[in-house]
Amino acid sequence: MNEPQRCPWAGPQPIYIAYHDEEWGVPRADDRLLLEKIALEGFQSGLSWITILNKRARFRAVFDNFDAEKVARYDEKKIENLLADVGIIRHRGKIEATINNAKAYLKLRERQSLASFLWEFVDGTPTQNSFRDMKDVPAQTPASAAMAKALKSEGFRFFGPTTAYAFMQSVGMVNDHFVTCHRHEVCADLARRFQAPKA
Repeated sequence: MNEPQRCPWAGPQPIYIAYHDEEWGVPRADDRLLLEKIALEGFQSGLSWITILNKRARFRAVFDNFDAEKVARYDEKKIENLLADVGIIRHRGKIEATINNAKAYLKLRERQSLASFLWEFVDGTPTQNSFRDMKDVPAQTPASAAMAKALKSEGFRFFGPTTAYAFMQSVGMVNDHFVTCHRHEVCADLARRFQAPKA
């Protein structure tokens, strides 16, 4: 049986292929998952995504499955424990940003959900691109720059325009699967049926 055609970045590790085939580009509107993605995209900065994938289970375990109310209460002792954990990325700035972002999320949630806030940057509709080559895929867009700026104004840290665009790709706000990839039309169909949450 022939392997389906995929985006060139997917693989060869099975965990990477599974991420490409099952998660990347699927529209998401769950606040906990979105907050987790913000955290992991921040930890990924300067590293490869496969590094994060290989450590994701441990991240979820030590960060209480990215439960914002729990993460927001982390103290210095917890930070020191995290810095000693070889199963995650031991970067104080990124760990402190994750705690800070949990607090910022809880404040934002008092007036609207994170999902409704974020989906406003694509007017609630996943953007469908038609790329065929990696050189055509932007590192950031006006929408990702606006998202990063807005999150910063809400108190979020470690989430610039490039990180924001990678986030948008991963949670299906943009469909950047190559048109030759077997997931392009699948994600396009999911986008047609997706209803973004309202503020």
